[in-house]
Amino acid sequence: MTVPLRSLRFADAREAADLAAFLGRLLHYDRAAAVRLQAGGGVLAVFGRPPSFEVLAIRTVRLSGGHDFDVTVSAGELLEALNTDEAGGPAGLSALPAAVTGPPWAGMLPPRGGWQERPGLPGPVDLRTELTGAVAEFRSRDAALPESRRTRAERDLIGRDIWSRTVGDTELPLRAVHAAQSLGFLRPAPGFPVALLTAGPWLRLRTPFGSIALRGAGGGLGTLAVTVGTV
Repeated sequence: MTVPLRSLRFADAREAADLAAFLGRLLHYDRAAAVRLQAGGGVLAVFGRPPSFEVLAIRTVRLSGGHDFDVTVSAGELLEALNTDEAGGPAGLSALPAAVTGPPWAGMLPPRGGWQERPGLPGPVDLRTELTGAVAEFRSRDAALPESRRTRAERDLIGRDIWSRTVGDTELPLRAVHAAQSLGFLRPAPGFPVALLTAGPWLRLRTPFGSIALRGAGGGLGTLAVTVGTV
């Protein structure tokens, strides 16, 4: 059961700005996006699902004070309620937005524990190189289509072929890396910490700025959508 909150203060003002950027990116892909919030142990976890990638995106924020709740709210209303300017008061929320009916994915969250790190994931620079090559390949194959076949269905087939490929010696599909890059989680710098973890059928790409989670082969979140943006 959700307990109404009068305020929610973050431990670090910079995390409010990072959360605002994350919510803004989610809203770029879906203006009606919802997010599920889970608070406990001094941490707020924010779950979203950018529809273009068919993955779950997770951003965590350290809280000042103890809170324990689980609620789904509008991403847009949460962004509007965020205070990211310390001059205007403590970084955080003056109040949570009203709860909304959760979308189907909100009932399919990854487990909180039991994660184990797996080998075989390329480093951040190699991941960026692979992404750049994938975007170039999509555009080249799309441009080569004859006019009669330049349809959404044909583009979906090309995208499915490219973004379902796995990276390195892992089962992680390239679309998860694309999502991490597009949501601001990934940095193409040598030494930037990235890791692949698994828990049961779940895969999780973890970085200091957030995580991308999805179920492994045969346990996806839905039909693979196709987008090509900047990398």
